[in-house]
Amino acid sequence: MPRLLIVFLAAVAAAALASACGEGGAAGGATVRIYVSAPLRGDEAAAGRRLCDEAREQAAQGRGDEDLELRVLCLDAAGSEGRWTLARVGANARRATEDSGAIAYVGEPDPEARRQSRPILEAAGIAEVGGLSGREAVAKVTAAIAEGDESEPRQDVFDALG
Repeated sequence: MPRLLIVFLAAVAAAALASACGEGGAAGGATVRIYVSAPLRGDEAAAGRRLCDEAREQAAQGRGDEDLELRVLCLDAAGSEGRWTLARVGANARRATEDSGAIAYVGEPDPEARRQSRPILEAAGIAEVGGLSGREAVAKVTAAIAEGDESEPRQDVFDALG
């Protein structure tokens, strides 16, 4: 009898897991976020602000399909001396991973800084887009969403760009 109970409980658990798989996607009208991490103070501030401004402008243009609202959040990667630091870069990447609505992370302008954030983001299934202007990065993200099924935009972007 206990064996039959174990089989029954396993079947119920499997059915519950299978039915929950389709419920985690983005619903129409959902807000998804693209994080931008760049120095916003010090010598590199102008380039960092430009990256954020371009990303916001591109996201504001929309994708032609208003089912998902794109929001850009800019995070300062600069430490007290006005240059990016590994600690700030890591903290920014971790902040993005804690947001269930995060679909992409536009990495720091410096490739060395992106090497710090990439493993953190990959572990969470968030694509890092770096080495591009803010406009180009957000355009790549929106194209990846449009090519996917839109119920799982984070996965669509990660599959295309991650």
